[in-house]
Amino acid sequence: MKTKILVIDDEESIRFTFENFLSDEGYSVETAQNFDEALSKISASDYDVVFADIILGNRTGIDILKEIRKRKNNCPVIMITGYPNVETASEAVRRGAFDYIPKPVRQATLLHVAQMALKHKALQDENEKYRRNLEAIFRSVRDAIITVDKDMVVVETNDAAKKICLLGREWIGKSFEAFPTNCGGKCLDALKKTISGKQVVELQRTECRNNKTVVSIISTPLLDRRGEFSGAVMVVRDETLLSNLERDLRQRYQFHSIVSKNEKMQKMYALIENLADVNTTVLITGESGTGKELVADAIHYAGSRNSNPLIKVNCSALTETLLESELFGHVKGAFTGADRDKTGRFQKADGGTIFLDEIGDISPRMQLRLLRVLQEKVIDRVGDSTPIKVDVRVIAATNQDLPKKVRLGQFREDLYYRLKVMELALPPLRERRDDIPLLISHFLQKLNEKLNKNIEAVSEDVQRVFMEYYWPGNVRELENTLEHAFIVCRQNTITVDHLPQNIKDFHQSSPHVDKHADELGPQAVIDALEKAGWNKSKAARLLGVNVRTIYRKMDKFNIATEKQP
Repeated sequence: MKTKILVIDDEESIRFTFENFLSDEGYSVETAQNFDEALSKISASDYDVVFADIILGNRTGIDILKEIRKRKNNCPVIMITGYPNVETASEAVRRGAFDYIPKPVRQATLLHVAQMALKHKALQDENEKYRRNLEAIFRSVRDAIITVDKDMVVVETNDAAKKICLLGREWIGKSFEAFPTNCGGKCLDALKKTISGKQVVELQRTECRNNKTVVSIISTPLLDRRGEFSGAVMVVRDETLLSNLERDLRQRYQFHSIVSKNEKMQKMYALIENLADVNTTVLITGESGTGKELVADAIHYAGSRNSNPLIKVNCSALTETLLESELFGHVKGAFTGADRDKTGRFQKADGGTIFLDEIGDISPRMQLRLLRVLQEKVIDRVGDSTPIKVDVRVIAATNQDLPKKVRLGQFREDLYYRLKVMELALPPLRERRDDIPLLISHFLQKLNEKLNKNIEAVSEDVQRVFMEYYWPGNVRELENTLEHAFIVCRQNTITVDHLPQNIKDFHQSSPHVDKHADELGPQAVIDALEKAGWNKSKAARLLGVNVRTIYRKMDKFNIATEKQP
């Protein structure tokens, strides 16, 4: 686009001369003979340079200058005067005119001033672009930014400063020392140290009681364009969410603080911590409800992959075709309904961890495909033969007896050994009964927060039945049982009446030792369970014993809690 110049003068000869001289240099020139015509043109278009006669009838070139500045236009304004020493020319320059040139105007002078003005405008435009970019960054940064001069007067703040520090733009021009703080003056101290010592000051995870947040603060010396010290800039980062997440992680994933005093579990937690940064495949085994998914979470979040995705897949919930597509992805047209490419879970987990729950349920074909991933660290999308490299840690879990499935030919032996490079066998709750009181206390606190209640304890009878119950659903069943009781309970102590029916039935069973209990062998118990459809209470009635005896016999003879496929 051509450079646009506007010439404003009430003398036609001046307009004609300027237009000819400037047009010959390739500039696009427009003219105006008075203030109103000039104002109309300025309102309708942007100009790169404006030449304005200092006297325009009953108005002046200074009025033109004011109108241009009112529109926040960086266009240089050059005054034309027939009296180079008049006071108005100097006043025009003082008010922001770029220069003034005397009449009669010489061509060389005009072109030189025009070129200088255009260079000045180019520099101003570049500075303005730079300033706007900085302002955009300044506004969009989520951290609070506050700058002060050497006298601790607030120079600038961004929007985040209002949200995080409650210090808005109304504080610009005021002393930071007057700002009320409830954090013991930590921000003020940091700025003072920076200004007095011209040094960087950092405060990690300090509590800001102004708005009850946890923040990190860094105060840095501020240098001007010449590199001279001019004040300090303080950046305040709200780390409340991160602090809360880390607290949650400590509660859920750092096993030294998990609710357990059982020796088996303590060893298990120590082993999990040791595995966190060892990039090996892990197989987690154990009954339903023992916390296999929690262990997978812990391994991932305690290790170096914790900033990358943890992708979870329930292998038993999908058909073979759907599972293949979910794990490896597919390309458009790979099968009916594949109307676009799909990224698989392995690709989504690249750099992180994939948790394959219920791994014992996958088909022989999927077993073979998974084996290739473990061996070669590559995947093939459905409908595409181009291998894709993936860096994924695989954690698998099952409540099934995989060695038995291997013997029966239902699970590949090579895949089994690939998966169980490190096996973590979680004990059932009945083998860690010493944890039950601690778990009760933990779930009381958790459920009070979740359900907004104030239940203080469970009765002695409830505690006793919890200690004696078999817990086929393990820790999950214990939590669900307490949640059921929370919903029913209208007082501050949970009693047996608030428990689910199956737990009440267990409690109401005769406490005495059955006469025929010692005579019952494993096959008799299994036969009764099968006849009763694996209902323990019905099996107990068939055998003429109480349900507690059934649970004890199942535990003694290592009988599964339900019929196996």
